[in-house]
Amino acid sequence: MPVYKNEKNGTWYAMVRYKDWTGKNKQKCQRGFATKREALNWEAQFKLQKSSDIDMTLDSFYELYEKDVRPRLKENTWMTKQVIIEKKILPYLGKRKMSEITSKDVIDWQNEMMTLKKPNGESLSQCYLKTVHAELSALFNHAAKYYQLYLQCHHIKECIC
Repeated sequence: MPVYKNEKNGTWYAMVRYKDWTGKNKQKCQRGFATKREALNWEAQFKLQKSSDIDMTLDSFYELYEKDVRPRLKENTWMTKQVIIEKKILPYLGKRKMSEITSKDVIDWQNEMMTLKKPNGESLSQCYLKTVHAELSALFNHAAKYYQLYLQCHHIKECIC
């Protein structure tokens, strides 16, 4: 579907038609993009989400993961996961396509996590690093189990310790 320019305020918007999980036809409109490129990118990611195509970015997959997992968890459990994913995983790997994240990317990410410091200057504990890694594993395991992401190797199972 094309994107359109709002002549009144100069922003762009995208209109997408899709079928929901019940098979009903739906339409989604997202407004307020500063550039045509941003609108087209949002449209492409939305289509990948709705088709459950694993070529979507980790950021986009996280939205699906949240919809799938959040209702099944206690609120505090979800909030812990959310903070770890949004602060420790997505800033580093979020813009990458799920299918293109390699073992080397995970190792580089782990090395970056090990260099992070707390506000008081201490290094992050090994237990916390293992917890952060477990959240990355949970994302990929969910993708493999429910969205047919077939990992080229078992790099997600590797431990930071």
